Amino acid sequence: MLKPEECVFVIIDIQGTLANVMEQSESLHQKVFKLIQGLRLFDIPTLWLEQLPDKLGKTSPILYEQLIEACNPISKQHFSAWNCQEFREQLQDLNRKQIILVGIETHVCVYQTCRDLLDNEFGVHLVIDAVSSRTAGNKQIGVEMMQARGAQITNMESLLFELQHEAVGERFKQLLRLIK
Repeated sequence: MLKPEECVFVIIDIQGTLANVMEQSESLHQKVFKLIQGLRLFDIPTLWLEQLPDKLGKTSPILYEQLIEACNPISKQHFSAWNCQEFREQLQDLNRKQIILVGIETHVCVYQTCRDLLDNEFGVHLVIDAVSSRTAGNKQIGVEMMQARGAQITNMESLLFELQHEAVGERFKQLLRLIK
């Protein structure tokens, strides 16, 4: 069972025009937006990455506005966030071993980041309705590769209610409003 105090939310490369050509882009943005808000209720820190933002563009405006309140993006050039020293340092400083992973593209940057996190003894919870690729086939193969390596597959609603544990309290009421 996931515990909020053990988790870090990692967002991979939802940026520029590429984010808008992902399969089910609107749904992806809605799910990530709700996760940003929902995970804040649990005080889960966020690490947010952008792949070559000078070339590919900044994070999608709807997400950027939510994220910039709490943290700054980490620029990377490798497909895997693990190869970015700033990311590794911030992650290690948090001293948490459970990663909630979302982003694009599922079969490239999300997969390679997941693989490296798993190889470095982090638990990865892949939020399947908050990852995407340009094609459904590429998303599917990316998910399968991560699952084969040991990633746990979840979805936005299951994840938030797993963190909540019980159907009582003000946070539960806020989660219900967010999900509906």
